[in-house]
Amino acid sequence: MKAPILAASACLLVLGGCAGKGEVDATGGITAVRSACPSVAIPAATGDVTLFEGASRDQGSIDLAALMTNVRSTCADATDQIATTVTFDVRARRTHAEAARDVSLPYFITVVRGGSAVVAKRIGHVALHFDAGQTRAEAHGQASSTVARSAATLSDEVRQKLTRKRKAGDQDAAVDPLSQPDVRQAVLRASFEALVGFQLTDDQLKYNATR
Repeated sequence: MKAPILAASACLLVLGGCAGKGEVDATGGITAVRSACPSVAIPAATGDVTLFEGASRDQGSIDLAALMTNVRSTCADATDQIATTVTFDVRARRTHAEAARDVSLPYFITVVRGGSAVVAKRIGHVALHFDAGQTRAEAHGQASSTVARSAATLSDEVRQKLTRKRKAGDQDAAVDPLSQPDVRQAVLRASFEALVGFQLTDDQLKYNATR
């Protein structure tokens, strides 16, 4: 992990990206407001985990199933370090409810820059407690991170290319600035994502992807 870009808390997560709101400009065209705050997502096939009894993977062999849900984030972007706090719930159901049981499920937070470059990954655990006779349990998780504002900020030159007003009849009036390779790459470099999900084994990931 490159320290100038990101510092992840010992327990969890972060993210980056950009959010936009389109508005019609008075002189024509559309302006978009880009936020340095990250957005959170659960990657496909990692939002749930199933534990089995024995080697069988049929429905009758399921021991426990858990789902990650209610992922939310808050962002404080008033300083040079953009701080993000992410919360989520884990809901689980077990097959055998005779005795009380504690289960610890691993989860990950991966920070991705530019849509493909993994900046950091952290593993955490969420603890579930089932009372005797109860088949359901729920736990709450929280993670936080900081991203340097300088890493998530576009240069003045790129911002000018994106926001320069274009008039009908101009040679590049209908040209999307993001079609220019240098502008597109600059926007990607300044965009971060935080992906959170269960830390699955190869077999668990395959089960989720093929069921």
